Amino acid sequence: MARKYFGTDGIRGLTNVRPMTAEMAMKVGMAAGAHFRRGDHRHRVVIGKDTRLSGYMLENAMVAGFTSVGMDVVLVGPMPTPAVAMLTHSMRADLGVMISASHNPFADNGIKLFGPDGYKLSDADEEAIEALIEGEPQLAQAGDIGRARRVEDARGRYIHFAKSTFAEDLTLDGLKVVIDCANGAAYQVAPSALWELGAEVVTIGVSPNGKNINDGVGSTAPDTLCESVVASGAAIGIALDGDADRLIVVDEKGKVIDGDQLMALIAAGWARQGRLKGGGLVATVMSNLGLERHLSAQGLGLVRTSVGDRYVLEKMRSSGYNVGGEQSGHIILSDYATTGDGLVAALQVLGELVRAGAPASEVLHRFDPLPQILKNVRFKGGKPLEDARVKEAIAAAEAELNGNGRLVIRPSGTEPVIRVMAEGDDRGQVETVVDRICDAVREAAA
Repeated sequence: MARKYFGTDGIRGLTNVRPMTAEMAMKVGMAAGAHFRRGDHRHRVVIGKDTRLSGYMLENAMVAGFTSVGMDVVLVGPMPTPAVAMLTHSMRADLGVMISASHNPFADNGIKLFGPDGYKLSDADEEAIEALIEGEPQLAQAGDIGRARRVEDARGRYIHFAKSTFAEDLTLDGLKVVIDCANGAAYQVAPSALWELGAEVVTIGVSPNGKNINDGVGSTAPDTLCESVVASGAAIGIALDGDADRLIVVDEKGKVIDGDQLMALIAAGWARQGRLKGGGLVATVMSNLGLERHLSAQGLGLVRTSVGDRYVLEKMRSSGYNVGGEQSGHIILSDYATTGDGLVAALQVLGELVRAGAPASEVLHRFDPLPQILKNVRFKGGKPLEDARVKEAIAAAEAELNGNGRLVIRPSGTEPVIRVMAEGDDRGQVETVVDRICDAVREAAA
């Protein structure tokens, strides 16, 4: 069944344009509240948000929706997505909501839902909620309308949790760390956690004004962080995205370290400590072949999934892995969290840095990535990947790479774009392969 509102990571869109309107937010609250009203106990939902201007509007609309169907609401204010997931579970809530569009510009916003276990909802739950959105709401009797209250110590609870994931025998004393919070949800909690663990903290992106989230800062725009790390003589730089479930790191020389390198570092450290489960890690088809070869040389495996952290997590849960993530910096450490947590992943990286007692440029560079080329081809309609010319070009490319590289061709899940990615030992060969396939897709889409 095709879903009308939910995408791969909740509902997302341009604010005040359907479906990201106050009216829809209220309907989602009504529908989700009705779906999760199970039993006679007082039902509770935890609502967090990032720092977007539209967060106030959507938060209030969702409060109206949830309370109208008899759910009590706990408001925690600007908090990272993983913090909302954690608080949903720890507060024994029936449902959790994060109002955020992650790394998107401020004009976008989104709604992510978590079940009582802190995990993102299943497809079946999302489909059931969509069906309720389309129908008439089941409103509570006047005496059963829910109440709303704000929890003032939510930030402290999350900081305490995040610190508890850092090894007790380690400290960050004397380590200068630059933290870029993207003017987003972690602008208070991330610097505080690092400072409380002893780090000398230099901050970027900690002055949100409702419109500057992800604007030239954060994990998708690391240039300012690179410059600040070098200028301040810091040992390492950490960049989070707008809702702090994504992490990118910068070494002391100002070089960006992506999620593949970070997963390799954490997996190796956990394997050394006897903590790694599953004999390797889970990543997506976009992770570099260099990561796979690096892990194999250490006797560790790599299992690949479709693009999207939800697919990574599904595989981790079904196959018993505790480290997984994406090249983009979504890193899931299931011993601690039910979703990607940029701060918790950063603390694991910092722990490895402290243990090694060496510069970040040495510790974080685990392998040389193979040349990887990704190009997007926009099309107006039809199914270009089913065209004979495209199939022929793909088959020829696979034969040419012949085990010395990898090819991933997939349609975007959010826009009419075909993504063509290839990687291999020979950069020139990879570029040629990608260009040929892109040309074939353009011809098919013409």
